[in-house]
Amino acid sequence: MNVGILTGGGDCPGLNAVIRAIVKRGHQFGYEFTGIKDGWRGLLQSKTIKLTKQAVSGLLPMGGTILGTSRTNPLKDPKDAETLFKNIEALKLDAIIAIGGDDTLGVAAKLHAKGIKVVGVPKTIDNDLSGTDFTFGFDTAVSIVTWALDRLHSTTEAHQRVMVVEVMGRHAGWIAVYGGIAGGADVILIPEKPFDIDEVCAVIKKRKEEGKNFSLVVAAEGAYPKEAGGMITKDKTLDSFGHAKLGGVGEFLATEIEKRTALESRYVVLGHLQRGGTPTAYDRILATRYGIRAIELVNEGNFGRMVALQGNKIVDISLAEATAKLKTVDLEMYRIAHIFFG
Repeated sequence: MNVGILTGGGDCPGLNAVIRAIVKRGHQFGYEFTGIKDGWRGLLQSKTIKLTKQAVSGLLPMGGTILGTSRTNPLKDPKDAETLFKNIEALKLDAIIAIGGDDTLGVAAKLHAKGIKVVGVPKTIDNDLSGTDFTFGFDTAVSIVTWALDRLHSTTEAHQRVMVVEVMGRHAGWIAVYGGIAGGADVILIPEKPFDIDEVCAVIKKRKEEGKNFSLVVAAEGAYPKEAGGMITKDKTLDSFGHAKLGGVGEFLATEIEKRTALESRYVVLGHLQRGGTPTAYDRILATRYGIRAIELVNEGNFGRMVALQGNKIVDISLAEATAKLKTVDLEMYRIAHIFFG
């Protein structure tokens, strides 16, 4: 059997660990592997490499993805869709393992409905895919946010400033909540709870009155003020899945906080720092478990499924279920975070 492997959407630590696990376990079944370059775009262009056990040796600690990635919707144009099916046949792919988030796996679900043998592996640094407790890369991102907050804490206190830290999280604020709690943030803002800028400033002013001359504010990139009615974007351009380019909430907050409190304010956008570098031990193990179960599903002939973590068990759910809705922040976690505001 010839199994294709692709990684789509934004990169995150642990992708290479998944690829390594799939290939190493799959070779025990006697399978061959075709690496599809640059996500679904590579399948449209027939850009592939052969994945052997030697090719995946040493990948466990490596960030990024040796296959490359892109945000490509191959089903948006009927001509592209036709090319996609022709190339799957021409490459003699008996099955495809798609490693990606909501968009990548949404395509996989549609392909399965059209008869393509597909298995999915959940990859979203935002941790917002349904049916799984955690996705690999999330723990690494949270660790990086915590690391950054630890360092910003000392410089912010030294200069008696307000520091706004913008982190990833388009529609779900998991990174902001977990990273903010771990890093001791004084205010955490997430897309699930539109904020009132006056309430944010009130917390900061109260800290000042209590003799705390600095504050750390963590904001997910998708967080937005109630009066805005929607996310803050840099421009109006959209990607192939119709997503706007987010960015600017950190700058907005720093400007408004300084204007309303007269306290010097700065902002830092962590951006792709959260995606880069070596994965944590937790993410290496989770990615490895996902990869092994994914190729085992192929071996069982169990297609149209996505591997998932529920409790401490690796299970599988339908791709349709996994991509039906986003997993937003558990408001109990946000309640815990809110206890420490100020």
